[in-house]
Amino acid sequence: MPSDALDVFFIGDVVGRSGRKALGYFLPLILERYHPDCVIANGENAAGGLGITPKIAEELLSMGVNVITSGNHIWKKKEIFDYLNQSETILRPANYPSGVPGKGHTILELKDGQKIGILNLEGRVFMRPLECPFRTAEKIIRDLSKITTNIVVDFHAEATSEKVAMGWFLDGRVSAVLGTHTHVQTADETILPQGTAYITDVGMTGSLDSVIGMEKDIALNGFLTQIPQRFKPAKGKISLQGVIVSIDKHSGRALGIKRVREVENGY
Repeated sequence: MPSDALDVFFIGDVVGRSGRKALGYFLPLILERYHPDCVIANGENAAGGLGITPKIAEELLSMGVNVITSGNHIWKKKEIFDYLNQSETILRPANYPSGVPGKGHTILELKDGQKIGILNLEGRVFMRPLECPFRTAEKIIRDLSKITTNIVVDFHAEATSEKVAMGWFLDGRVSAVLGTHTHVQTADETILPQGTAYITDVGMTGSLDSVIGMEKDIALNGFLTQIPQRFKPAKGKISLQGVIVSIDKHSGRALGIKRVREVENGY
């Protein structure tokens, strides 16, 4: 990494015990290979495949994660509410109504004094009718930019069109717009014209022998019968997926974005 750049490793949605196992196994290898300056992981599904608890949040942080982002499943475990209010290292989407637990953005200060702004947003297409993520982003980024030019956005959204639109909307205003929620890593990583790194979905950390991290037989039965199912996180071959974004320390512009896909025992 050039001396005037910093590397951010962003890890796709950690799903259940398999996801935590993959994180514990592969993250040390990634740290040794790439030496990222900070690690961000979406952890909203880390507890049993739905939600996260304070204990599991602390587990992820102890593995080397610096900040945990989330999405619409952050509310599934009620014991996380107080933790959201107390912690500076776990975020919920910023465009929820005022008064809900937690915060939607933070500033991470690195060992060399460099600062990274991290913003968590949730989409509205096929999801909850939240406050506008675009206008919310614009307002918060205006404040974050007074502190640092290095800003990374986790946009937790369902629709590809909404994610792409957010990339264009924030191009030149943030260092990276990284999509989460759909758990399938896309191959459209790019640097947009004004210097923002973008990918529609960074992928998932969990079991590959699954339907987006859940037991495939249960998921298939749901599609075949149209009867609601109680999903369970899958076991089997594990994978860690994410991206490494290299950012110019002075301008905040992205210098590169690289997909990462580590799989147990190869492909």
